[in-house]
Amino acid sequence: MARIVSLFILMLVLWLVMSGHGEPWLLALGVASAALVAWIARRLDSVDHEGHPLHLTWRGLGYWPWLAVEIVKANLDVARTILAGPGAVAPAVFKVKASQSDDLGRTIYANSITLTPGTVTMGVDDDGSLTIHALNAGAREGLETGDMDRRVCVLMGDR
Repeated sequence: MARIVSLFILMLVLWLVMSGHGEPWLLALGVASAALVAWIARRLDSVDHEGHPLHLTWRGLGYWPWLAVEIVKANLDVARTILAGPGAVAPAVFKVKASQSDDLGRTIYANSITLTPGTVTMGVDDDGSLTIHALNAGAREGLETGDMDRRVCVLMGDR
C-alpha cells in the first residue's frame, strides 16, 4: 500500500510541477489523473520493488547527484573528443563485471552507463558482465576503475 500512495504522490507532484496551474478545476483534474495512474499501476501489478523502488529513495539521494556530475563530465569529454578531430575518436567494445546481486541493480548500472555520454551498454550476459561500447579511451578507463559499479552496489545495499 505504501508503494501505491508513494506513486500517487509522485505522479501528483510531477503533474503540479509540469502543469504550473493552480486553478481548482485543473488541480482536481491533476488529482484525478494521479489517482488513475496509481489505480492502473495497481491493477497491472507493476508497483513492486522493481517498478517503483521505494526502498532506494534515501540511498538514491547520494547516487543521483553523483551520476548527474558524471554525466556533465562525460559531456565535456565527448565535446573535447569531437573538437579534437577524427583522430581522437578511438571506439572500443569491452566487458565490465557487474557486482550487483539482483537484476534491478544490474539494470541501474547498465542504464547509468548508457546515460553517461560516450558509453553505451550493448548487452548483459548471464554471468553478470556487461558489454560496453566506448567512444574513446577516457570513457573506457572511467568504467574500468569500477567506481560506478561500487556506487551502484552501495545504492542497492550490496556493499
